[in-house]
Amino acid sequence: MKIGRNDPCPCGSGLKYKKCCMQAQQQSQENLKELYYKRYKIRLKEEEEDIQGIRRAGDLVVQTLDLVQEVIRPGVSTEYINGLVHDFTVQNGAVPAPLGYNGFPKSVCISVNEVICHGIPGEYELGEGDIVNVDVTSRLGGYYADASRTFQVGEVGEDASRIVDVAYHSLMQGLDQVRPGNTVGDIGWAIQRFAEKEGCSVVREMVGHGVGFEFHEPPQVPHFGKKGHGIILVPGMVFTVEPMINLGGRELRVLEDNWTAVTRDGSLSAQFEKTVAVRANGCEVLTPWQ
Repeated sequence: MKIGRNDPCPCGSGLKYKKCCMQAQQQSQENLKELYYKRYKIRLKEEEEDIQGIRRAGDLVVQTLDLVQEVIRPGVSTEYINGLVHDFTVQNGAVPAPLGYNGFPKSVCISVNEVICHGIPGEYELGEGDIVNVDVTSRLGGYYADASRTFQVGEVGEDASRIVDVAYHSLMQGLDQVRPGNTVGDIGWAIQRFAEKEGCSVVREMVGHGVGFEFHEPPQVPHFGKKGHGIILVPGMVFTVEPMINLGGRELRVLEDNWTAVTRDGSLSAQFEKTVAVRANGCEVLTPWQ
């Protein structure tokens, strides 16, 4: 049951909640914010303003991915998808965060088949049986949210279907570990354990990241690791979980454009991503695509 500011404090003091334990809890959170910024450069988010702002940006990201899903079919170029994402984002009063970020030339990352991430949209036309990851980040009202989905183009083969399925469930395994008192290592441990049990591999070089005030913030969130290791999760942390799972080996190489990362052995790769907030009672997904 939610306690109102003017309700009797549940500690039994006889005072109103706002005059008693509410103040103590707020003071504790302020101390935690100071500690996490000083120790890790992690900026914890406030419920009333920050998380609501990220949630609104996340709603737009989800709407954008839903729009992309409607046009995914053989013959559609990745440049067409880029234009669709750009126009829809701007029309809704937001900014496509990838455009110009460290020199990235487009408004969205689109990664097809053996491309792990950071694919640059262009003339390539999707073909029957392709898998394509579309990674959308929007800045709305000063807040960022980030999510991606891997789509199947028409009828796909057994390998393509399998890697998409493993990547999706790898993400869900990671999200199950997001709650106060767990660690960043718990997230990576759960993902790595599941993906490798399925005979796939986890990319090590690309990780999840803090998000909200900036496109990329501390902490880094590896998708591999050891249970109980790493930073302890506390309410107010907002970050992405975005495992990149390869059907073959985990090694990658970056193409001459200095962006596009592909599997070294040419095997298929898939990824799903959500922005999440650590809440007092667990995890809230701020980009709740289905």
